[in-house]
Amino acid sequence: MFQRRAHQVTRIVRDQGVRQLGARALRTAAKRLGVDSEVFPVRLDDVRAADLGRPRPVVVPPIPADGALAVNWVSTPPAPGSGGHTTMFRLIQHLESLGHTCRLYLYDVYGSRAVDHEPVIRSAYPGFRGPVRDVTDGMADAHAVFASAWMTAYPAFNDPCAGKRFYLVQDYEPWFYPVGDLSALAENTYRMGFHGFTAGRFLAEKLRADLDMPADWFDFGCDTDRYHLKENTRRDGVVFYARRLAPRRAIEIGLLALELFAERHPEITIHTYGEKIGSLGPRHVDHGLVSPDQLNDIYNRCYAGLTLSMTNVSLVPHEMLAAGCLPVVNDAPHNRVVLDNDHVRYARATPHDLARALSDAVTTPDFATVAQTASSSVAGRSWDAAGHELEKVLRRELSA
Repeated sequence: MFQRRAHQVTRIVRDQGVRQLGARALRTAAKRLGVDSEVFPVRLDDVRAADLGRPRPVVVPPIPADGALAVNWVSTPPAPGSGGHTTMFRLIQHLESLGHTCRLYLYDVYGSRAVDHEPVIRSAYPGFRGPVRDVTDGMADAHAVFASAWMTAYPAFNDPCAGKRFYLVQDYEPWFYPVGDLSALAENTYRMGFHGFTAGRFLAEKLRADLDMPADWFDFGCDTDRYHLKENTRRDGVVFYARRLAPRRAIEIGLLALELFAERHPEITIHTYGEKIGSLGPRHVDHGLVSPDQLNDIYNRCYAGLTLSMTNVSLVPHEMLAAGCLPVVNDAPHNRVVLDNDHVRYARATPHDLARALSDAVTTPDFATVAQTASSSVAGRSWDAAGHELEKVLRRELSA
């Protein structure tokens, strides 16, 4: 057995390189932890119970004289480094700061309980004050009930609790899967009669046009207290957000682009973060999962950052800009509409085009001035604006 495995490893390294060995190891580890396609991301009983042709009547409890709302949020357990969960908790904490009550109901198909996840949630999001409960135990009546990912829409639809249904949509999740069961089940959640609140204008327009779903949207904020220009830092690199477990981030195209870029610029250090990926050469620093403060340090050391998204854009480009690092992004309408920033560099999603865009960025004349103006371009972006927009939408829809 050991000899057979040794020959297999040798052949993979010889034919495909260390990077593919790491990818295989990651997939194997994920399967051992139960995080693979054999675990369906939504309970089939929840799908069976959700008759979209017979939605429950909307019941909204009276809003008290002080205007304080009760809002239930249905969420998968937060994962380390999850931008989607971070945005959700920013919105929750804004509502809490205005005197509203927010309750978190976890939906976990892997069998863990809310009590198992609560210590991690309290540590990662210390500003959150509400209770953490299991959605399978049922939800208390509320004024509003939010689904936050496609699989959470099923329990939000099925639960008999009072409250108008809303949907925090941060990506077009049917695109996460090949055409089939999962893509259809994800798309069906946009037909449940919920009111969408989307990350950026692209998603709201798509949901309205393609699925006749009512939706409002919010602009991406940027945590400029955490991501900012640092004084007296020397830039000598480029950086890539690499996540194999998120195929929409196109890791293999990105890594090929970096290899081509490194051939042209052997003097430039290549930084990667998100997960460990193996060596790309002598000038490569494989950071793996990092804290936001470490990430700001990395961005300040880099001229440009490769950040790819085949679906809705991530939080990364604005955070790079805040640190004076120029994002190189695959050219697509969903990216241009949401980012809307003159300092973003766009290129076709081919390794050669992306490598050329990185090369153009690192050879930009007077880069210190460019970095300063890029950072200034996101200085006014605040997550408070997204929170204010959310409360405005809640007030309007709950009083309609």
